[in-house]
Amino acid sequence: MFHFPYRDGTIRFYRRPLGANPDHGNGDWSIMTSNLTMRPLILLTNDDGFFAEGIQRLFHSLTPEAETYIVAPDREQSATSMALTLHSPLRVKHIEDRVFAVSGTPVDCVYMAVQKLLPRKPDLLLSGINPGPNLGQQDISYSGTMGGARQGTFLGIPSVALSLMHNGEGTFDFDFASRFSSLLAGRILAGGLPEGVTVNINIPPPPIRGIRLAALGEKRYNPEILVKKDPRNRTYYWIGTGTPQAVGGEGTDVRLIKQGWITVTPVHRNLTDGTALESPVFKNLLEMNNDEIFTKTV
Repeated sequence: MFHFPYRDGTIRFYRRPLGANPDHGNGDWSIMTSNLTMRPLILLTNDDGFFAEGIQRLFHSLTPEAETYIVAPDREQSATSMALTLHSPLRVKHIEDRVFAVSGTPVDCVYMAVQKLLPRKPDLLLSGINPGPNLGQQDISYSGTMGGARQGTFLGIPSVALSLMHNGEGTFDFDFASRFSSLLAGRILAGGLPEGVTVNINIPPPPIRGIRLAALGEKRYNPEILVKKDPRNRTYYWIGTGTPQAVGGEGTDVRLIKQGWITVTPVHRNLTDGTALESPVFKNLLEMNNDEIFTKTV
């Protein structure tokens, strides 16, 4: 048995396998509860619905070792990003012990969990496991999986988005992904995350070579917009996915995952482009301060 001091000063106990060296960080670490300290509280959400296989597998993997809750949409909410439901009421259904379904987006779910449903603030938020990757700058902007995790970061909760690629035949290895996620949870609970950072993780199909830190690449979409007629002969439109083109260097997530690496990408909540602030293009905009529209109002 080995223990780590937790960031709030308490102690969390961990189980390590025979031969693992804690100084080297190797070995299959997992959370081990103790009656000497409070069990960590983990919030699970997603954009696929509380019933989805990924979140259910994660729930059953973590429940024996942590106080784990599911607060997730009552239906699929893919590509909702960080949308909030503001113009209709939210309804919550208590499905079973520590499992709640919310009639809203992943971000709605995180707000409801933290403010109304959980006994205390979570020690960790995991969003996923999404059946399908969230790679590159566009995916993480559209993704409800990433949206839920980013909302956790805004609330000061260490937060991770987890996504899984299929093997080319539509089969997802949720068994490996849930075991990996449990191992990951133990490490983050022990060491925390940098303030303001959400972690985006994508898991390839087997064989898996290991883990690599990765910059965001791009998946450039040019979706087909289908035009159809409804039964009343009225025109409607349906946005398809098209065939996205992966663009990025060798150190980017879109490339590394194709080589069999689990990609780990830290994404900061501060979207300011500091370099652009110093650009002549934007400094020239300040000359507008001398424009008549401002001088007449002084």
